[in-house]
Amino acid sequence: MLGESCCRSASWEEMGGECDLLIAVGGDGNILSAARAMAPHGVPILGINRGKLGFLADVSPDQINTQLKAVLDGDFTTEEHFLLEGLVDGQDEAPSALNEVLVHSANMPKMIEMELYVDDKFVYTQNSDGLIVSSPTGSTAYALSAGGPIMHPSLDAIVLVPMFPHSLTNRPLVVPGNGEIRVVITSATEVEAKVSFDSHLEFRIKPGDSLTVRKKKEKLKLVHPPGHSFYEICRSKLDWASRTNNRYTGLVS
Repeated sequence: MLGESCCRSASWEEMGGECDLLIAVGGDGNILSAARAMAPHGVPILGINRGKLGFLADVSPDQINTQLKAVLDGDFTTEEHFLLEGLVDGQDEAPSALNEVLVHSANMPKMIEMELYVDDKFVYTQNSDGLIVSSPTGSTAYALSAGGPIMHPSLDAIVLVPMFPHSLTNRPLVVPGNGEIRVVITSATEVEAKVSFDSHLEFRIKPGDSLTVRKKKEKLKLVHPPGHSFYEICRSKLDWASRTNNRYTGLVS
């Protein structure tokens, strides 16, 4: 789009080895792709939001002149976010995810039966449409729509959110971030199940096989311009009540 004479294009590997800062223009999905590629290289990312919600890409297009200049002048904060990595039995690749690793029924609208273990300790057997294993970053993404809690990005924790469980007592469970999570698809499951990483990579998982999820060693470094506040992002993106002159604004009829 820019033309060969404009500037040099580069692969993810080349950018990871040469760049001091990566500017990702797009939505949160763009940030997710950049995070998976840049985390192993330690290159920080600044997001400019051209998507819909933009929890991670927090610079709006009309703020580029002021906020991007401030960052390039050295006025910024850096926030570390950990990623998850997961390994399915029989797969050599252990993909990573910034938001969530998802186990779900693939084709038929039937429940899958799974056993959950944390640090090799049995937690429960669950019948549901699936299970979301989410990082704190992903707590405002798919996990939130499934009823999971909102977690501050600095928390060292992982949340497990069941999807439409067959028991009203199955609730989201927050476990330590350094824990190893193992999900076993039981032999009673009659439908095909899949594992997806940030809705990007997807693998089949057969009855009797397991998925192991743990924290990835390398972290994402996210750059924020001056004045960034996670709670302000929540207020603006989730339409929380704001305050004016120490009184909540509202409408009375």
